[in-house]
Amino acid sequence: MPISKTKIGRFIRQNQRRLLTRPDLWPFTDPYWAIYWPGGQALTRYVLNNPGVARNKKVLDLGSGCGASAIAAKISGAAYVLANDIDPVAAVATKLNCELNNLEPLPSLTEDLIGSKPEGWDLILLGDMFYEEALADSLHSWLGRCIQTHGTRVLIGDPGRAQLESHSIRIQLCPLAQYELPEAVREENYGLTSSTVWRYRPEL
Repeated sequence: MPISKTKIGRFIRQNQRRLLTRPDLWPFTDPYWAIYWPGGQALTRYVLNNPGVARNKKVLDLGSGCGASAIAAKISGAAYVLANDIDPVAAVATKLNCELNNLEPLPSLTEDLIGSKPEGWDLILLGDMFYEEALADSLHSWLGRCIQTHGTRVLIGDPGRAQLESHSIRIQLCPLAQYELPEAVREENYGLTSSTVWRYRPEL
């Protein structure tokens, strides 16, 4: 199934190409929030297609970037949504994207929550976070504690990066949906052709 146009209307991404081609114009850290990554696209589409996943839930969007998945959760009726990204500019982008989609600004937090004491999240969303081995190890451990402590549901969006496919967490993931990537997105992501939404189930 291709990733179709979402209900989420617009995003602050107009300057993305300029930032990528002229990094000297950008005075902050690398603007990862300016890219609508394929794992996040799949996760956002899945939440919008299945609003019951987020409805009336307390939701954490971990590594939220531009805020797409957080916004999808709020549109789907989540009781509370926190957008968490360690880049403070991502929090600004999320606020602007909420305004563009006629939503009140969502709470944002720039503290690194990975490894912190698990809170009572009903749902944790994370897209494109398994891009390096050390981070994958930290996520594996912390997400497992969140599930064990609070019964949190964890959904992961990823286009098949080697760091996820080769990690020990892979055998504990159940596929929920797979989406074909548009040609332009494939070209930007080393030829990866699809993106999958997984549920993390450490009991497997």
